[in-house]
Amino acid sequence: MNTHVAQTQVTRATCPYCGTGCGVLIETQQGRITGVQGDPDHPANFGRLCTKGSTLHLTAAASIQQQTRLLRPMRRAQRGEQPSPVSWDAALSEAGDRFAAIIQEHGPDAVGFYGSGQLLTEDYYVLNKLVKGLIGTNNLDTNSRLCMSSAVAGYKATLGSDAPPACYEDLALAQTLFIVGSNTAYAHPILFRRIEDARRANPGMKLIVADPRRTETAEMADLFLPIQPGTDVALFHGMLHVMLAEGLIDTDYVQRHTEGIEALRTVVSDFTPDVVARQCGIPVADLITAARWFGGHTPTLSLYCQGLNQSSRGTDKNAALINLHLATGQIGRPGAGPFSLTGQPNAMGGREVGGMANLLSAHRDLRNEQDRAEVAALWGVSEVPATPGKNAVDMFEAAARGEIKALWIACTNPAQSLPEQQLVRDALARCDYVVVQEAFATTATCGFADLLLPATTWGEKEGTVTNSERRISRVRAAIEPLGEARQDWAILAAFGRELEARLPAHTARYLPGTATLFPYDTAESVWLEHRATTAGRDLDITGLSYQILEEVGPQQWPMRAHATHGQARLYTDGRFPTPNGRARFAAVAFAPVAELPDTSYPFSLNTGRLRDQWHGMSRTGTLGRLFGHVSEPGIELHPQDLAALGLSEGELVRVTSRRGEVVVPAQPSDSVQPRHAFMAMHWGSEYLGGVDSTGRPRGGVNALTTPARCPSSGQPELKHAAVHIQPAALPWQLVAMAWMPASQAMQARERLKPWMNGFSFSTCVPFGREPDERVGVLFRAAHAEPPTLDTVKQIELALGIQGEQVMRYTDWPQGQTRAMQVLPGSDGRTLSAFMLAGDTRAEAWLKPLLQEHALVDAFGRDLLAPGAEPPVAMLSKGKQVCTCFNVCEPDIVIALQRCAGNDQERLARVQAELKCGTNCGSCLPTLRKLARDNASVPQTETS
Repeated sequence: MNTHVAQTQVTRATCPYCGTGCGVLIETQQGRITGVQGDPDHPANFGRLCTKGSTLHLTAAASIQQQTRLLRPMRRAQRGEQPSPVSWDAALSEAGDRFAAIIQEHGPDAVGFYGSGQLLTEDYYVLNKLVKGLIGTNNLDTNSRLCMSSAVAGYKATLGSDAPPACYEDLALAQTLFIVGSNTAYAHPILFRRIEDARRANPGMKLIVADPRRTETAEMADLFLPIQPGTDVALFHGMLHVMLAEGLIDTDYVQRHTEGIEALRTVVSDFTPDVVARQCGIPVADLITAARWFGGHTPTLSLYCQGLNQSSRGTDKNAALINLHLATGQIGRPGAGPFSLTGQPNAMGGREVGGMANLLSAHRDLRNEQDRAEVAALWGVSEVPATPGKNAVDMFEAAARGEIKALWIACTNPAQSLPEQQLVRDALARCDYVVVQEAFATTATCGFADLLLPATTWGEKEGTVTNSERRISRVRAAIEPLGEARQDWAILAAFGRELEARLPAHTARYLPGTATLFPYDTAESVWLEHRATTAGRDLDITGLSYQILEEVGPQQWPMRAHATHGQARLYTDGRFPTPNGRARFAAVAFAPVAELPDTSYPFSLNTGRLRDQWHGMSRTGTLGRLFGHVSEPGIELHPQDLAALGLSEGELVRVTSRRGEVVVPAQPSDSVQPRHAFMAMHWGSEYLGGVDSTGRPRGGVNALTTPARCPSSGQPELKHAAVHIQPAALPWQLVAMAWMPASQAMQARERLKPWMNGFSFSTCVPFGREPDERVGVLFRAAHAEPPTLDTVKQIELALGIQGEQVMRYTDWPQGQTRAMQVLPGSDGRTLSAFMLAGDTRAEAWLKPLLQEHALVDAFGRDLLAPGAEPPVAMLSKGKQVCTCFNVCEPDIVIALQRCAGNDQERLARVQAELKCGTNCGSCLPTLRKLARDNASVPQTETS
């Protein structure tokens, strides 16, 4: 008998999450993705992956893809109805008709296009050419506006170009690392592993972290500066004041390579240590130490991200930090420089092709007539529009006013990610025609679409991306697109050709010999045209090719013609891409956050990232294991604030800003300061539901955030809002948890979505350990009064709680009902689902019984018992710390207490025993904190 063993094939690609640009090896068998590994040859990660990257293959499982993916074009006849399948030809024809009619009647600026930092460079390029070259509007922006536009503007204002000057090698070469506005341990975990390596190799390295919150990154710092929100400019000016006073600036470098120091000197003269210490809320001595380490313990490398960027003064914050590097000559040197960490996998690539409302291809300036003429000639059109388009927030505000009548949204979820969610949803509802080009059918924005176009996703895409250190990597498809999904660039090119046939006045602007702007048949044909636009520019890649990327490996730009490799660092000669070759100091004024706390809104809300989730969670949110670290939405408050509100852990609070409100459980946390609060950016309406007093859906955390934005970059202040927090009087509560086949869990969550907006508070999340055959779903709700019993039964049915194996207790006049579903097994009975309505205290012992597959034979009908105390003695595993190996905190603490030696030695022994922290390393900051907080217990000698 012959046995056929499927051969494993391996394809090189990159991770689709943060901008680190980690290389991955995708393993496939018979056209299916079966595994993923870090690419040991990729210079960004050398084989390492974080929890998100190391579980990519699990998100590609057929059981998930079939439930979540958009597999064919879909059309809604009426808003609010379920969409119906249509052919690609019919879909593109309709889109062409609708957009052409609006453009002809109302002009090019009546349409808007909103893209994503997850698009590949080739996708971005075609989108940019479609909007600015054919349609003739600059109303093209991307969600990079929400994360990187202030970094772009800060680099351009000081150094002359959007070009990060440092590289990842500098992490190991720095003597001082200054991390500000970034929880690198969570947001860029693989880079943080490199920082940990560097500190072990160089014990003399100093790490300064400035952040309003004591994050896992701050826990590792030699010096932690817990500044008040929005005071970054004051901090940087104060540090420069000290450096000037103590002679820590590089006078020769400043004289030879910069301009504007005197104007800046005048500004910072008022930022004395005493003044800055009061403004920032830090000790004077710590400010002085930070300045001395930055200017004297060199080389110095700064790492920064959304804490600076997502601000109404984001450009000023970036520029003020760069001032410190220019003043001390800490730029263009190994181990030195201002290094902006990119938030998305290809936000850099989008910036390279000009894929935003104020940019043009290859770092050309939309306001520059010569730059516009160059791009027009390269594209084969007579002109490109000169007026900057509407940025992301402006675009949706214009749609809400009725000025923009059609929106094309590609690979992003504005109904989750943009600030002031009620306005965004009003804009989508008012817009005459909305097209969503997307891989996942489960995002909130898909619910507003008239036309849904299925796009490829990770594992299926072909093209290139650029990471934070300007390194371009080749992305290869490991499998054929699922269903009828198409490459994003191909969708946009096909739509462009549809418009060309319908807009003769626009094609009349084509130069002789230009038959179409979209002649592409492969991703490489797009990339070659993009490459040609970079000739002679600061990001010149005319010496690069797909072949080099495939045979030699990822390369940094610039890589000019005949070069054998890319350039690791920029400005090594002290010359900058400004008219006179000098960098410019930015004499920026300090301004506070857009919304200062007051008596009506006394709390400062800070938003940020979770360790194991990414952005809107359309992919990571499909895996129960990635909810093991933080299992549900919540808001972190200082324990004394929780006590002042008269609340216990897990009780619901109503969080209100000037724009909206959410209801979430409160969690005590020493990492936030008093009168501060923290809530993860990921919790949109897909996971956090509920309606306000008018019955309108709330829209998740961004119902609270402000659209106030930086005047230079247009980036909104998503990081901070002033809020009011009070107990939520919602006495009736429901919690239901169920295991179900993996092929049904996502469908169950979709069935529950309509019920999420039937309560004042609700949440719906997965749990479990893929690739188990069963996946868990948790549904939680609260309301001022009980709903109908039929509503509860419908929730039970959605979770599959039915049949002979269900035990029940009901006293509906009191709003009480409980249901327990048990299943027999070879070893005994286990709890497969439960539902508690009214009195939910028994969740405390029922939840671990269910999650840990514990035998429940000893409980019998006592499973229906109310109250927080279990009727039978039991022991829970506790909070998960290590996602990779499912290691929980109690086991780690017990193991640490058994081990003798210093913290490092004890932790090493625990890792050898339990494996925690030995795979991706994302939990290492938590493990180190546990080692510090839990001393070894002396063992008593026994005879």
